Amino acid sequence: METILRSRFGIILLTAIAPAAWGTTYIVTEQFLPPDRPLFAALVRALPVGLVLLAWRRQLPRGDWWWKATVLGLFNIGLFFPLIFVAAYYLPGGLAATIQATSPLAVMALAWLLIGERAAAARIVAAVIGLAGVTLLVLQSPDGVTTLGLAGAFGSVAVSALGFVLIKRWTPPVDMLTLVSWQLVVGGLALLPVALLVEGAPPAVDLTAALGYAWIAIVGTGLAYVCWFTGLRAMPAGAVSLIGLINPVVGTALGVAFAHEVFGPMQALGVLLVLGGVVLGQRVSRRPAPTPPEPVADVGDRALTMTR
Repeated sequence: METILRSRFGIILLTAIAPAAWGTTYIVTEQFLPPDRPLFAALVRALPVGLVLLAWRRQLPRGDWWWKATVLGLFNIGLFFPLIFVAAYYLPGGLAATIQATSPLAVMALAWLLIGERAAAARIVAAVIGLAGVTLLVLQSPDGVTTLGLAGAFGSVAVSALGFVLIKRWTPPVDMLTLVSWQLVVGGLALLPVALLVEGAPPAVDLTAALGYAWIAIVGTGLAYVCWFTGLRAMPAGAVSLIGLINPVVGTALGVAFAHEVFGPMQALGVLLVLGGVVLGQRVSRRPAPTPPEPVADVGDRALTMTR
């Protein structure tokens, strides 16, 4: 695994596991989970797997990492999860996905401001191409647009972009698995009282729903965030954010395969543009990827073990 992480292509593949897993969330939520319980779904995504990982790693933050872990947990989990669900419930799916596709540009801007990471012109072009591709991929009528939905969509882009850049600004003193456990526990604990106050008691969960929750918690959250943050530590933030555009491509493919959604020439062109933007964004720099710190390599081994 250490050899793979030293290869730029290997890091890209590892990072791509995250948006591919996130792309399954749409179909799993629609087909398996109880309706109209976004906060409960967000809570289940974060807290159980976070507690399991924390019990496994058995390491708590020290010193200033108490407040840093809290900030990261709130931005990447506690605020992001409910905001993304608000966007999904109060905006047409296509518009929500298109706004989310602005995330690479937001990440590049914040990376420049906070860590001095200047995005190459070609990478900005790649982000615009990817955004155009997502727009074609999910193009639909703008009916049903609400102010709350727009606030949720743009808010989710802002908090996640800031959280991702802070991962690069603050060098963690632990491996990525431990860092992810801290964030999931912080975000889950923040969501717990909100979910109980807004949605009340948990819904009835049958076997189908339990399997759906297990998938989005273990694969779509635990494994995905370890892979994503490993990529963020090893590559430029702008390059990693462009890999995130794989998310709507996977979601669209699963929708066509399992929900019989329409897929025509415009969607096909959208897929080509998205993938073209992702590839262009990775080809900007030909320099070998930096060797990740030793804890990251250790996490990669554990991440691969989780997939077997």
